[in-house]
Amino acid sequence: MEETENQGLVPLGTSARNVFKSGLKLVHLHLILAIEDRGQISAAAEALGISQPAASRMLGEIESILRAPLCERVARGVELTPYGKALARRARTIFLELRETAREIGELKTGRGGSVSLGSVTGPALHLAVPAMHQVTTAYPGIEISIQVENSNVLIRELMAARHDFVIGRIPDDIDPRQFDLVEIGSEDVCLIVREGHPLLEKPVIVHEDLPGYDWVFQPAGTLLRRSVEDSFLSSGVPLPTTTINTSSIILTLSIVRNTNAIAPVAKDVAELVASNGTSIGEIRILPIDFAITIRPYSLITPRGRELPPSAKLLYDLILQESKG
Repeated sequence: MEETENQGLVPLGTSARNVFKSGLKLVHLHLILAIEDRGQISAAAEALGISQPAASRMLGEIESILRAPLCERVARGVELTPYGKALARRARTIFLELRETAREIGELKTGRGGSVSLGSVTGPALHLAVPAMHQVTTAYPGIEISIQVENSNVLIRELMAARHDFVIGRIPDDIDPRQFDLVEIGSEDVCLIVREGHPLLEKPVIVHEDLPGYDWVFQPAGTLLRRSVEDSFLSSGVPLPTTTINTSSIILTLSIVRNTNAIAPVAKDVAELVASNGTSIGEIRILPIDFAITIRPYSLITPRGRELPPSAKLLYDLILQESKG
């Protein structure tokens, strides 16, 4: 967006009271965060449930209030200027404080022992988060825990938006890691799964060349697990699968695999849990492949400078302890 003429720049360090008196609203802050997360005004507008022209007008309002250009156009959409990034950073802090205020008031009203929101990739959610949550809820029956199981790309953006206290995952390549504190706690084995009776199970060992002819169920493009599988194909000189279904849902992935000849990469913990559960969805088998699919270790991740509330710190410490057990 173009800078307004000869108006000077209002320092973003100006008191919040003066800024909000000038007309800045929470919806403006939501828009700036949506633009930063999505890189396009149209996508930000869709996320907020408004039209693109309305989002553009709103962006103009914010720039007029702050007397600073907040966005600039780039090849793939828009990105925030240093002024926009400063506003987005402060906006995340504001929304975090509002969330913590609502949580504290809710706990005072209900007399509960606190609440925690975390996100995790699938493997450590099963063997680290679940046992730790059981310990917490047993010791503190009034505590409320919310967990989102997703890929790291989604989880880190949710963490940046102050929707989680911490996550177990990995920092995507397009996110600045300096925004976070990380404690590496483990690695995740990846395997390929197919249905019971799949033609490939007739082979004692599966090589890359056996795989491209089948449909594949992948996580969305750009996710770390998918890139690891694709790198495995490329390093072996074998073409990537041409027919793919993209989904982040493990339930949908298992359903597709069980009912077709599709192949899917999943965390080994998930595959072993499903294959041994004795139900129809357990008609899943792990392919005996002759190569390894490597993915970066996962970490406990918190935003730098954000102190965990007591209930979240309790769960965080138990997960860290569980990872060393």
